[in-house]
Amino acid sequence: MSVRTNTLGNMTSTPKPLDFNDSVAKGLRLYDTATHDIAPFESIRPGEVGIYVCGATVQSSPHVGHIRAAVAFDVVRRWLLRLGYKVTFVRNVTDIDDKILDKARAAGQRWWERAYIYEREFTEAYETLGVLPPTYEPRATGHIQDMVDLIQRIIDNGHGYVVLDADGKPTGNVYFDVASWPRYGELTHQESGTKPAADEAAAVADRMGPSVDETGPDKYNPVDAADASPDKHDPRDFALWKAPKDTDPEDARWKTPFGVGRPGWHIECSAMSHRYLGDDFDIHGGGLDLRFPHHENETAQSRAAGWGFAHHWMHSAWVTQKGEKMSKSLGNGLSVPSVLAEHSAWVVRYALASVQYRSMLEWGEQTLNEAQAAYDRVSNFIERAGAAIGEQPSRDEIQSVGAGDLPADFVTAMNDDINVAGGVGAIFSAVRAGNTLLSKLEDAADSKVARAEVRGVLVSVRAMLDTLGLDPLASEWASGGDGGDGKEHEVLDTLISEQLQARAEARKAKDYARADAIRDALAAAGVVIEDSPAGSTWSLK
Repeated sequence: MSVRTNTLGNMTSTPKPLDFNDSVAKGLRLYDTATHDIAPFESIRPGEVGIYVCGATVQSSPHVGHIRAAVAFDVVRRWLLRLGYKVTFVRNVTDIDDKILDKARAAGQRWWERAYIYEREFTEAYETLGVLPPTYEPRATGHIQDMVDLIQRIIDNGHGYVVLDADGKPTGNVYFDVASWPRYGELTHQESGTKPAADEAAAVADRMGPSVDETGPDKYNPVDAADASPDKHDPRDFALWKAPKDTDPEDARWKTPFGVGRPGWHIECSAMSHRYLGDDFDIHGGGLDLRFPHHENETAQSRAAGWGFAHHWMHSAWVTQKGEKMSKSLGNGLSVPSVLAEHSAWVVRYALASVQYRSMLEWGEQTLNEAQAAYDRVSNFIERAGAAIGEQPSRDEIQSVGAGDLPADFVTAMNDDINVAGGVGAIFSAVRAGNTLLSKLEDAADSKVARAEVRGVLVSVRAMLDTLGLDPLASEWASGGDGGDGKEHEVLDTLISEQLQARAEARKAKDYARADAIRDALAAAGVVIEDSPAGSTWSLK
């Protein structure tokens, strides 16, 4: 099995629903950012899970830091699917905000043109790295009326106010009245938004990202001009609706009862999550840097509107380089295309997915080299095992393996707050066991029992990898883990197989000089041959 470099991906299809396994699902325990505890997960509706994950603000090209969150929650979703849950997965697109408007103007673009260009780049990155398409992927601009209706609810409930001009007319600025909502700060464990959280996870987040008790410019999340307005009743109040800037184009403004303007950032996700998941839903996810102010403000305004909102909060940690959060503003962001120009998509996904979602991921050559070694190890076993038993189990069979039929150590790890590192350990334990069985099979080539054992391990290894979105024989990796077109691999396999057949005939005829010449020629071309009683297999160096 080869690993080549390619930046183009195939559409990843969502696995078919499995039967819900209540006994295994009951063992799932997840960390909740709001409680700072790992506790049993229980969905609102038995056998169903609704998830909302904050997606991209499509202002510019995706970098590895963005995609880490997408891959992390893709793994969460895949495990829920393997448990048999019916998962409704919503990931939004923020296609209007100050950064998009400002960058489009500077580049001489229409704002919606820029947003769509980079939305497509994000979509390609998701597909290339095997991220399942969301059930719904709403754009903010498609839900303006939902936002207006939500803002009106908040005002009617006494938790928002419209700023009026000297003539008593609406200016287009509307703010959430934090003082009117005593529960403000409940997500991030801050008393009315004035005291920092005391637990370690929150302390790390506050040091590396924005915090309510920090003042002045923030290098990670510059203060929105609307949120710094002197028209606010309280410095903590945040914008629900914003009057346009003089530089905003006419098609980036909407007429409302509050005046002409455009939505505040936080109101967008509250409106879209409610549209697709209702008053209450199971899990709200996103990157750790969204914990405050975005998610704190989301939950405040949604609950102030009279909704139940998210029952469980999950946040993925950052990708770091030399201890610094990967960020465009710091100049250390690595674009997805540039990374994929040097490494296969499988390797990049493994590097992003093989660390638990709550763990910081240090990005560098060592991480990628370890991922490449992992690919070589698992692909070698899968190919050898397939050759030994004379087949590869179909993708349908691999995807039909439920959580209850996976190795116990893998299930235990994944049910322990999606402990991917433990799950990866279980995969390589199975690979070691499989390699031992293959060695035994060499001494009992005709043993049906031995072949069945190898096949069982092969199915388990591929199903565990598939749970992480990493089965090398899935369509997105079929050409060798690069997410590209598989035709090159098929042609190469045909040509090399002919050479292997010729070598086998030469060895049978005891023409060892010719057999060695074929092997040496293949080696010079970068093809490694492995011989066993079950036959010869090849891989690229």
